[in-house]
Amino acid sequence: MATRLVTMRVWRGDHAGGAFRAYRVPTEEGMVVLDVIHTIQRTQANDLAVRWNCKAGKCGSCSAEINGKPRLMCMTRMNLFRPGELIAVAPLKTFPLIRDLVTDVSFNYEKAKTVPAFKPKPKEPDGTRRKYQEDIDRGQEFHTCIECFLCQNVCHVIRDHEDNKKYFAGPRLFVRLAALEMHPLDTNDRRELLKEKAGLGFCNITKCCTEVCPEHIHITDNAIIPLKERVVDAYYDPLAWLFRRARFF
Repeated sequence: MATRLVTMRVWRGDHAGGAFRAYRVPTEEGMVVLDVIHTIQRTQANDLAVRWNCKAGKCGSCSAEINGKPRLMCMTRMNLFRPGELIAVAPLKTFPLIRDLVTDVSFNYEKAKTVPAFKPKPKEPDGTRRKYQEDIDRGQEFHTCIECFLCQNVCHVIRDHEDNKKYFAGPRLFVRLAALEMHPLDTNDRRELLKEKAGLGFCNITKCCTEVCPEHIHITDNAIIPLKERVVDAYYDPLAWLFRRARFF
């Protein structure tokens, strides 16, 4: 099997500072970026910090920025790069750096705690709950999310404005909220949360989150825009406003 040397520039450092360090690494056909990082870790930098788990594109742990583009290291094949091309691997920019390629993504889990849980309708008289196949199909893609947080990483609302993190849930959480809001058996109403606390209005639908999703979830078109429509219907539609007013008289 043919072997070729590549130059990998890997970010080394912590929250106090750091820099890219170059490593010359032999690679073979079929290798992915994570394989090369492991080779560096095994042969040249035993203390290199990297987060990974499944190596199959299903756990979302090995997210990084490769030549400036957010990707999963385990799903980025080395043959994507031209012979002699420098390959830079950096940690996700949006989240606080712990060390080397490992960032603190706990922001996303804290935001997830604010989402009201699924609250089903009462069962039918025969003890079952039913929904149409089209309802199942509509929300199916939302459940394929692997929580790699690449969508959160590229969202400029939180990437470029640290202060917005208090008020903005981000695309991953909008996918979660859409899955619940569009569930035909759920009775919780999360529209006020979307408007007041999740910061849905901050999103200007640039679709950068959709572009980097490794599971090809149509985050903008199928989750964020329908959620925006629901909030508009509830709070800005004049007929809905008159109906709410009438309820109090």
